[in-house]
Amino acid sequence: MITALFKVSGEGSYNGFSVSGHSGYSEAGSDIVCAAVSSAVMLTVNICVDGFNVDAGTEVFDDTVRFTVNKKSENADRLIGALKEHLEALSEEYPDNVAVVVK
Repeated sequence: MITALFKVSGEGSYNGFSVSGHSGYSEAGSDIVCAAVSSAVMLTVNICVDGFNVDAGTEVFDDTVRFTVNKKSENADRLIGALKEHLEALSEEYPDNVAVVVK
């Protein structure tokens, strides 16, 4: 299962997120759930960093991507919020393959 953890500050803005695991929906290379999640995560990180110059850090290792916002950003908030909504929609359609947690 893919688990997406979204970190929210006391003010309600996003501090970042991590996405880890494997969906297990299909074989590697033909897993549409994994492809949907991976693509959305990559798009979010790339737009934040390259498009909006958000002060953030990205770590990628094994089956985990961590994205940490170092300085509060309205653009990052909107994009991370949109990613969360997208992954929640996927988790409704594929509840055995994607889980979304907000802390």
